[in-house]
Order: sequence, then structure tokens, then C-alpha cells
Amino acid sequence: MNNPGLSAADKAAVTGQSQGALSSAFDSLQQAAANRAARTRNSAGFGELADDLARQKGIAEAGQAQRNQLDFTNTAFQRQMAALQGLSGLFGVDSNLLAHGLGIPPELLNARANASRSSGGFFSSLGSSLGGALGSLPAAFL
Repeated sequence: MNNPGLSAADKAAVTGQSQGALSSAFDSLQQAAANRAARTRNSAGFGELADDLARQKGIAEAGQAQRNQLDFTNTAFQRQMAALQGLSGLFGVDSNLLAHGLGIPPELLNARANASRSSGGFFSSLGSSLGGALGSLPAAFL
């Protein structure tokens, strides 16, 4: 509950991996453009293409950094909600009272419990109805 987010090392690793993947992709595109210019011995448009790739790379890196920060925040929030739900179940504390004391809507604490009690979704329903139909099939031939 006190430290619900990712550690600084985990954040650095996620950021490094995601930014490294973007850099690798754009560097590959840059190298392919340079190889084409060398192969055709025609550098017309190469400077514009390099500028465009650099601009797109900057936009992609900024977007990825923003997504990373949002994911870090969501992870911290989800871990805090799970900790609160666990504490309310462990000590028998009313989760609504706990949520109001922390200024959190009570529905957020109960969302995880409600999700675990769901029917399982479309494929689960499909599987159980298909199993029931196949189970009654031998009786139809008797």
C-alpha cells in the first residue's frame, strides 16, 4: 500500500526497452534509405527523407514516453486498489468506509471483486452451451 508503483529501476528498464525498440526501428529505416541512395548513386531526396524520419522518430518517442508514464500511473493505482481491497477483506473493514476516508469512489474498490464473480464472458458461455448440446446428443439417438 505504501509503495504501490514500479521501482525506479523497473521504470528505467521499461523506458529503455521501449525507447530502444523505437530507435532500432527508425535506425533501420535510416540505414535502408542510405543503402538505397548508395546503391542507386542518387541522393536526391535523401536529406528530406532523413529529416522526415527524424521528425517521425521524435513524435513516436514522445508518444511512447507519454504511454509509459500513463502505464506507470495506472500500475501504481491498480496496485493501490488491490492493496486496499486486500486490507478490507483481511481486517473486515468496510471497503466503502475505507474508500471514503481516502477520497476514492467505493465503486473502484468493488470493481475487482465484481469482475472476479462475472460469468466468464462470451467464450465461456459458448463452451458451456456447446458442451450441454453435445452431452445431450447421445440421448437423441436412443
